[in-house]
Amino acid sequence: MDAQQYLTEIKFRLIASPVVETFSIVEEKDLNDRGYFRARVALTNADFLEIAEYFVIIGDQPQPDRYRYQWMDRTQKILRKRWDNVPHFPDLPNFPHHVHDQAEDNVQPSVQRGITDLLAFLEAEIVVEQ
Repeated sequence: MDAQQYLTEIKFRLIASPVVETFSIVEEKDLNDRGYFRARVALTNADFLEIAEYFVIIGDQPQPDRYRYQWMDRTQKILRKRWDNVPHFPDLPNFPHHVHDQAEDNVQPSVQRGITDLLAFLEAEIVVEQ
């Protein structure tokens, strides 16, 4: 897999996801063995999601290098969760991966995840009305 294929996969997952209402791409870069994707997403429950990920391709697999995924309520004032790997909580297990859960100061350990992993998480969390 190269960067273009991964970017295509991200866009396909956004289109196909049952929890994504609409999305707009803010920026996208394809540098063959690395890239960047940033988008704003309206979720089906009216929440807001902003995703930003720099990634590298290692052994044909995309790996998030730097990321920030921010899930907020419909007003964009109340934080639901923000996952990132900014190295500012060195004492947490699995440093630098962490999540701000419901508040900026409620920081918990997390795991490295890419955009497609994040969408799978949201699909399990958000009830989709049939």
